[in-house]
Amino acid sequence: MTDSGAAEAELLLRARGGDQQAFGELMSLHRNRVWAVCLNVTGNNHDADDAFQETLISTWQHLDRFRGEAKFTTWLHRVTANCALAVVRRRKPRTDTVDFTDTDQPVVLTDDPASRFDEHVAERDQLRSALAELPDDFRTAIVLREFGDLSYADIAEHTGVGVQTVKSRLNRARSQIATTLRGYDLASE
Repeated sequence: MTDSGAAEAELLLRARGGDQQAFGELMSLHRNRVWAVCLNVTGNNHDADDAFQETLISTWQHLDRFRGEAKFTTWLHRVTANCALAVVRRRKPRTDTVDFTDTDQPVVLTDDPASRFDEHVAERDQLRSALAELPDDFRTAIVLREFGDLSYADIAEHTGVGVQTVKSRLNRARSQIATTLRGYDLASE
């Protein structure tokens, strides 16, 4: 076990014993990834804030349910995705679509220093729009895989479907995103 793994295990043990400071430190280690999943599932900062807070509360309240059969990060991302999806479900009746056009979202593209800043912004906006057009089950799968870094098996367990279904959803999501992005390229010519 690495030093960081041992430190995380110690924090987890202390947090499970009720140590709030240890829990705070443990969550600080994973704050950026948890936030990225919340933001990319919900689609905006306001809902991501709610999902993030719900994740903290749910994680604290259910820490005793973490059995150690999977990595803590896998379990935490599952809790995070569930909280974010719950926020989306509550908000969805009041909104037409999930908005991925917020420029504060951490949609990650490969950083090519040779590309112009305005081109990078346009690509990021196009990717957000393409993500917003995906059906919820496709978007959930791709966000958990690409932003949550979950394995196919973890995504399958989280979503309650088989690994082959996860692979199919990811393939179809990537294909739909590629088609949508090609459409943007054709429109700009």
